[in-house]
Amino acid sequence: MVYYHYASPLELPIKLSQLTGSIRTAIEDAFYQKSFWVIADVTNHSHKADKNYHNFDLVEKDSHSNTIIAKISGKAWSTGAFRIAEFEAHTGQKFTNGLQVLVLVSIEYHLQYGISVSLLNIDANFTLGQLEQQRNATLKQLAERNDFIRQVNDRYVTFNNGLQLKQVIQRIALISSSVSAGGEDFKHTLAHNGFGYTFIVDDYFATVQGERNIQQFLDRLYDIHNSGIPYDAVVITRGGGAQTDFLIFDNYRIARAVAKFPIPILTGIGHQKNETITDLMAHTQTKTPTKAAELIIAHNRIFEEKLLSMQKDIIIKSQQIVANSHQKLSALNNLVINNSKAIINRQRSRLHSTAAILVSKPQLLINNWNNEIKNSNEALKIATKQFLKNQNKDLEHYAATIEAMAPENILKKGYAIIQKGNTIITDPEHIAVGDDINIILSGVNITSTVKQKSTNGE
Repeated sequence: MVYYHYASPLELPIKLSQLTGSIRTAIEDAFYQKSFWVIADVTNHSHKADKNYHNFDLVEKDSHSNTIIAKISGKAWSTGAFRIAEFEAHTGQKFTNGLQVLVLVSIEYHLQYGISVSLLNIDANFTLGQLEQQRNATLKQLAERNDFIRQVNDRYVTFNNGLQLKQVIQRIALISSSVSAGGEDFKHTLAHNGFGYTFIVDDYFATVQGERNIQQFLDRLYDIHNSGIPYDAVVITRGGGAQTDFLIFDNYRIARAVAKFPIPILTGIGHQKNETITDLMAHTQTKTPTKAAELIIAHNRIFEEKLLSMQKDIIIKSQQIVANSHQKLSALNNLVINNSKAIINRQRSRLHSTAAILVSKPQLLINNWNNEIKNSNEALKIATKQFLKNQNKDLEHYAATIEAMAPENILKKGYAIIQKGNTIITDPEHIAVGDDINIILSGVNITSTVKQKSTNGE
């Protein structure tokens, strides 16, 4: 039991400054020229840039209840502020609220403001190590607890990154902050693409920073899933920031939801140095919102180039088939004419021979030759009929081939014929900007003026 001596009111009192002075002397005697490495969380941080001065509190929280069990005011002047600047440059992480740090401090007592600590140094490796430990633990849990997430060497194979992107991406669900420039950069890049592609982008706003906004972010994913809209892709964007600004994307629940999401997710969250766990779980990651938009444009351009190549191949093949068929028809016509002439000449020769014989052996020869002529005529009819039948089959085959490749049928398959004036254009060199062209589709003619012309791949 501690016994206190209570002074009588009649005893001479002391001033408060005398009391606080005694406390300061006691503290200075106990902690003179001593410093301590302390692990604590930063709260109530403020920074006066003009004076390069930091004010903050250091707190220790109970590991089970998150209740604060210790707290002390802190400050950083000159050397301490310089060490904080070094820490931020090395880690890419701002010295701010919610950050767990390992700091070297000395104890001070001020007559007006009481006891506090002065920051002398800060261990950057400790903070980076803490973040990396948390990240590795989350990745391990994701792979062990979910059958739709597998680690293959340094890569994570998820349900989402196993999905096949559609050949053309047009309808997009965008998750971004309503006040961030990242989402606007993404939409601006899509809208001003050089190929005239059009996109439908639906905004799903969420605060993409801070652990307290995790559920809000998950709600936006649920909204997209439950919308019933057949989105081609979901894009998550965010502007740049400090490393802890991206901790929401290292959250287990968000990473798991992204890995399992049934629509391909593309990320462009502005994190230049490292990948977040959400990046690893998503279908495709890019560094910035603008890069995400450029990837989608390039993806669609690949499809268009394939389509243009197919169109060109079909036109060339059609022209080759028509030319070959015309040559074969001409050859067949000449063959029929020549064979007919040969048969007639042979029969004429026989008739002349028969006539000569008839002169010498009238009746007998007439009967014999009549039979022979009859047989020859029958044979000629059969041979001619069979020959014409065979030739008709060949003609029908060529006619069917020509009909299938006829321009009107090609057009019905979704292709087009370009005319300039009355001339069909197959060489793009014959078209210039400002030319009027006629685009012939199946059942429709479209007259257009060329506003832009570029070489494939540019």
